[in-house]
Amino acid sequence: MNLESEDRSRGINLELKDEEKDHIRAVFFDDIAPKLTKLHARIGTISCEFAGNQYRKWIIQFNSRGSDFEILSFEYDEDAGSIDLDL
Repeated sequence: MNLESEDRSRGINLELKDEEKDHIRAVFFDDIAPKLTKLHARIGTISCEFAGNQYRKWIIQFNSRGSDFEILSFEYDEDAGSIDLDL
């Protein structure tokens, strides 16, 4: 049994719906991007737990684009963990 079929048998969906991606993007740009700007972040990977506990195993890869950010990809990661950006 491969990882994908094993995760499906445990009820884990390895694909996000467009509505879920839109929700994660909205929270990222409203809440997370300003914190990343204060930290002078330019590129990185971050857990999507900021958008809700159900997304804690999802990560996004982002980079800066001018004075803003763009999300490059969404990926499921069983070992994902969040960090506190309120330093």
